[in-house]
Amino acid sequence: MINIMTRKEKKIPVLNREWCKGCGICVEFCPKDALVMDEMEKAQIAYKEKCDGCGMCELLCPDLAIELK
Repeated sequence: MINIMTRKEKKIPVLNREWCKGCGICVEFCPKDALVMDEMEKAQIAYKEKCDGCGMCELLCPDLAIELK
């Protein structure tokens, strides 16, 4: 019998740009440098392939603008 739940599914951050105030905390603390500030001074996931789904951005966002899904 194969256990399908043995591999943990990788989650990626989803940003709510309306809630983002552009503080940059998520960008500064991302251990993989997957996030950047865009031209509107809002966070964005620039390098999805670098993101390992650690959740630091979600944990540290003061505006709850990031959620791992």
